[in-house]
Amino acid sequence: MTSTTAGAVDHLVDTTVERGTGVVRLLGPQRLAPTVAAELRELAPDGPVAAVTAGWGDRERDDAELDAMLDGRTINLELHHRQLDVAERDPELAVARRVLHGQLTEMGELYLVRLGHAISSVAHLQRLGGRGSDVADELEDAIEVIRRLDDRHLDRVMEARSRFEDRWATAERPDVARHRAEVAELLTSSAAVVIAGGRVDVLLDGLRRFDVAASLDDRPVVAWSAGAMALADRVVLFHDHAPQGDSATEVHDHGLGLYHGIVAFPHARTRLRLDDRDRMIRLARRFAPARCVLLDPGTRVADARRSDAPLTEVAWLDQDGATVRHPGSLPGTSDQ
Repeated sequence: MTSTTAGAVDHLVDTTVERGTGVVRLLGPQRLAPTVAAELRELAPDGPVAAVTAGWGDRERDDAELDAMLDGRTINLELHHRQLDVAERDPELAVARRVLHGQLTEMGELYLVRLGHAISSVAHLQRLGGRGSDVADELEDAIEVIRRLDDRHLDRVMEARSRFEDRWATAERPDVARHRAEVAELLTSSAAVVIAGGRVDVLLDGLRRFDVAASLDDRPVVAWSAGAMALADRVVLFHDHAPQGDSATEVHDHGLGLYHGIVAFPHARTRLRLDDRDRMIRLARRFAPARCVLLDPGTRVADARRSDAPLTEVAWLDQDGATVRHPGSLPGTSDQ
């Protein structure tokens, strides 16, 4: 990142600063194998639970099933509907946000053009495997090219948002400030927070706009699917079986930075070609030293904040592209 005006990017992510101090528990998808109720009984048996279902978009308020699972304790923060309210009351800001969205979309398209060529180069070198150390060195260099592309794309996204915030100072807009205060008050009265899945871009928009991370304090957070992705330091989009055909795994955006050392892959068994070893090697080595964690139904990471947290209830990819299921821990621990 080149430069950022001080105080102008409070809705953006500084991954060098920890926000909140409570447990961050990542779960597999909840639709077919719901476990969130048991997790909340352990982490916060009493008191209201703030629920974030903004990733569901216009269906945000269809949370009766989730509320029933949590014994009627949920208070929906309604971040998506708050977004719609701000857009209606502050049309000037809404227009500016649409312009920003267009800029970010164009950046993403240009990034994907270069990313596709870089991934093809790595795949070609993998097919030349077994020809000695020269190929291995070239392969590592080619993977490093992808890492640099990822990092540069994230820098450009951050720079665009910083320029936008310099111009519009959204936290000071009356309607944004009002909703932020209401969200902070609801979080202050909550014993825990649950963050559901859906569209990760819509979810992130709401979490950022109303600065949810600033009011977490020591409350435990339980998140799954896109919710788990949004809390990371970077959000990675993937789908090896997309309806439109093969698509490149892309670094989409900064997340909230509540945990590090993990790249979350929900629905991994159905969305990743786990039996394609070369493809999984590219994935694991591209994001190393972070671990590519496979968040399938029934799995969990007990506390993604802890670098010494044992990974006993979830699988991940090792550097040879294999799915590892024996106990391990996050990067930075003695087994690395």
